[in-house]
Amino acid sequence: METVRAFTDGSGAEPVRGFLHVPAQPGPGMLILTHGAGANCQTTLLLALADAFAQAEVAVLRCDLPFRQEKPHGPPLRTAERDQAGLMAAAEAMRREGAKRIWLGGHSYGGRMASMLAAREPELAEALLLLSYPLHPPGKPEQLRTQHFARIRTPALFVSGMRDGFAAIAELEAARKLIPARTLLVPVASAGHELLARSNRERLPHLIADEFLSFVDA
Repeated sequence: METVRAFTDGSGAEPVRGFLHVPAQPGPGMLILTHGAGANCQTTLLLALADAFAQAEVAVLRCDLPFRQEKPHGPPLRTAERDQAGLMAAAEAMRREGAKRIWLGGHSYGGRMASMLAAREPELAEALLLLSYPLHPPGKPEQLRTQHFARIRTPALFVSGMRDGFAAIAELEAARKLIPARTLLVPVASAGHELLARSNRERLPHLIADEFLSFVDA
């Protein structure tokens, strides 16, 4: 049985605020999960994933990025560096909590921030979980957000809906070849950018947890 508690830490460059899911028998891994540009750490997807990973004996911190801590609504505006610093602070806080292995994950914007941080700090995390990576704005495939991919040395698992307007599966397959580290793409049939739907709400979080843990232990 997992326990869930509010977590705050102000000792880093940016404050950390979120919720810590601790399984009854936690393993050495700790997953840090963040949200998309229009959301916060209370989204249905992050809650479901945190529960699924906790059932697999992985502790999870789902946390609000700095931009969301400052304002409850609205997208991030020129806050990428601060949001990455917030993820760095979260990883450092989890090390102090005793985590031996740190994994960074996030939905959409949160995953993009995790990947950009990993490109700068290759030793920070052992793997990335990139959910609905926003490869480009919808309808603008020429505006690719892959400039940092060639600098990523951290293994990365992509999970993306086959109806996601931010990235077609074929586009993601091509983009992940830019990453010199090991990568894997898990396509989700009939899913859009939010990933969860009525048809997959029960099984998808557990599928993602199983796929990710197999990926990191490969």
